[in-house]
Amino acid sequence: MKITEIRRDIDRLGPWFHDLELDGERTAPDHPLGSFHHELWGAIQGAFPADLSGKTVLDIGCNAGFYSFKLAERGARVTGVDHDARYLAQARFAAEVLGFDLEFRQMEVYDLDRLGETYDYVLFMGVFYHLRHPLYGLEKAVARVREHFLFQTLVRGCADHLDVAPDHPMGERAVFERPGFPAMYFVEHRYAGDPTNWWIPNDAAAAAVLRSCGLLVEHRLSSGLYVCRPEPGTGSRPDRSHVMAERGGMA
Repeated sequence: MKITEIRRDIDRLGPWFHDLELDGERTAPDHPLGSFHHELWGAIQGAFPADLSGKTVLDIGCNAGFYSFKLAERGARVTGVDHDARYLAQARFAAEVLGFDLEFRQMEVYDLDRLGETYDYVLFMGVFYHLRHPLYGLEKAVARVREHFLFQTLVRGCADHLDVAPDHPMGERAVFERPGFPAMYFVEHRYAGDPTNWWIPNDAAAAAVLRSCGLLVEHRLSSGLYVCRPEPGTGSRPDRSHVMAERGGMA
């Protein structure tokens, strides 16, 4: 069978995590997660208007650009960022084959301030649990959004959502053991063979950290998958260092 030039370039740039179809050739036909990205797109596509002309999108952790291209098809002006130069090389190659004019930039999530602008839609999918400092990174991402924020994370633990009181006395312990209390699991070594899996929240914690960063959760599409928007007049938990100073530090 004749090997096409596209196939040679796909193989040269591999391995691929995103399964794209480029001129009839698939980049990851034997993906270990199957049709994961297509299924996830099916879950989130209704969160976007069919016509995104004039809208801007920031795809954080864009990898090879699967979601970026889906939104570009709807007319959006898309910027994709990733820390991995290999993924960005794949994305630029795919954009050329598909005929899209997208901007791809190499940067860490902690450096998103360097973009110097905000976007109508921000995608933060498959990023949170790979961050050693997840809330710091999430705050950087939330600061870039104007209209809607798409968030997806790996979740583990209890799927319940406990209605947690806004405060508890120091002697309260039992609430932390109740199913549905927001919790994150720290991975010291590896999870699923991946040393970049650092913090895995339960579903309640995923929603809680979004709210704590100034987002209103509009829709929970599935476990770990949320559509949010900025909530005016809110933001990250305020600085309470003056309270600690008055108390003389931690008890």
